[in-house]
Amino acid sequence: MKTTTLGGRLRISGLGLGCATFGREIDEAASHRLLDYAVAKGISFFDTAVSYGEGVSESIVGTWLASRRPSADAFVLATKLMPPYEPARMAEAVDGCLRRLRVPAIDVLYLHRWDTTAESPAALAALDTFVRAGKVRLLGACNCTRGELGTALELQSRHGLERFRVAQNNHNLAVSDLSPEFRRFCGEQGVALVTYSPLGAGFLTGKHRHGVQPGSRFDRVPGHQSIYFRDEARRRLGQLERVAARAGLDQTRLALAWALHQPDVTSVLIGGRAPAHIDQALAALALDAPALFAELDAGPAPHDSPLREAP
Repeated sequence: MKTTTLGGRLRISGLGLGCATFGREIDEAASHRLLDYAVAKGISFFDTAVSYGEGVSESIVGTWLASRRPSADAFVLATKLMPPYEPARMAEAVDGCLRRLRVPAIDVLYLHRWDTTAESPAALAALDTFVRAGKVRLLGACNCTRGELGTALELQSRHGLERFRVAQNNHNLAVSDLSPEFRRFCGEQGVALVTYSPLGAGFLTGKHRHGVQPGSRFDRVPGHQSIYFRDEARRRLGQLERVAARAGLDQTRLALAWALHQPDVTSVLIGGRAPAHIDQALAALALDAPALFAELDAGPAPHDSPLREAP
């Protein structure tokens, strides 16, 4: 599996494991088994957040790290803060993350959701302080536009502050917050791209064609329905179904393969509840089919998320 060095400091795998299911859809024991399996398959990038179960996901990752004791250079760990981004509140939140994760430093600290306070010099200075104090290694921003990221980067440069080195946005065949302009800008600025939701929270599997399936993410988080259950996304789903059928491929594998072979993307986060979900992603990684991907791209463009799905 390919790996990439971020900021000259951290080496991450092309596949990352999103930990939003931990404590929400699977218990601690199942979460630990999933982490063990991910490591065995070469995945070394783990992504969690304060908001996942109000810290439960972080705590589960922390107990796994404490019990397995991997070397510090064997994994890269990312977590995220929620707004409002006020210095005192941010400092308290970072200390809470460190306690739950049981690590001396957070490899990548993201701002989880964009907010006007993210563009405050005081908030950006607080992020800089975390890096200088050794509590955080790299900074990142999630669910942001080119304009928002550009404003923050300009402020960081103007004030001599540590810059955002990673951007994480939703990107799949149906819905994308990774426009060509955003990609170009990140490339110019040296900002690595991480994407999530390669199957659109299950939308691209087709299992919701006749209504939301009980227990699914669309059932648990109804707000996601308005992001995906739209005409443009349904047309993209139809294109996927036609191309997969003609090629004799499983549409889930093809949708994953499209997302996993996107140019300029450093790592793609996959979620899961069982090792089979990791195997599914690895099988898709092995499917490099430029002609089929071009057919999928020839369909209607994936529309921008109106609500910016949170990973």
